[in-house]
Amino acid sequence: MEYLHVLSGQLNIKYSNEERTIKEGDSFFKIPVEQHYIFQAIGITEFLYVSSQPIFHYYSKATKQLMELSISIEEKDGYTVDHCQRINKLSMIVGEAMDLNTKQLKGLNIASFLHDVGKLRVPLEVLQKPGKLNQEEWELMKQHSKHGREILEELGLTFLKEAGKIVEQHHERFDGKGYPNGISGEEILIEAAIISVVDSFDAMTTNRVYQTARSKGEAFDEILRCKGTMYHPKVVDVFLALKNKIIEI
Repeated sequence: MEYLHVLSGQLNIKYSNEERTIKEGDSFFKIPVEQHYIFQAIGITEFLYVSSQPIFHYYSKATKQLMELSISIEEKDGYTVDHCQRINKLSMIVGEAMDLNTKQLKGLNIASFLHDVGKLRVPLEVLQKPGKLNQEEWELMKQHSKHGREILEELGLTFLKEAGKIVEQHHERFDGKGYPNGISGEEILIEAAIISVVDSFDAMTTNRVYQTARSKGEAFDEILRCKGTMYHPKVVDVFLALKNKIIEI
């Protein structure tokens, strides 16, 4: 059993093919919970959450572990948290526009924020090197997506294991020339394909130790140029259709 009562603000709820909003004073509950529900705050929202004890401890453990991971990433690589927040926000906008189901949106939400978690196992001198990586260093860097899956699997929570599969694939290419496994086309999870486009756009438009930021226009052009090779064509089409919204963010 799970029960939500909104104390202030609003929550948007998505499940199956339905969507509704609950406001201050409204409640939402299910007994038993038989499908995935996505709750999205509209502005600052406070709510009372009631559940059975096992579920409470499950969410409590998950929240603590996610917080510890995000702190660890920030300590290892200073730019990453802001980067991860942007990737999360943009990925969810694209995922919603592509009508992903609630289970896919849940996985995308977690994986997009934690897509760089594998960098915790990349040597600092490689991660923060100001110049171009040599071949040996590049091979170490390419392992971060696989390390990300391993880290999330080791935490032992089912939803993090599912997110780990997405994290592992976010550097795969539509033409099969990506890493770490060289899979292609529809073999790549659509959630990972979304993160791939969004992550590349953010990398191109942000100053890094190894490159100067390009303009957003140049980045959009590059995403379009690589449609069908690096990036999933459907994801590129939706991403470019959302250009004005992305620029605002």
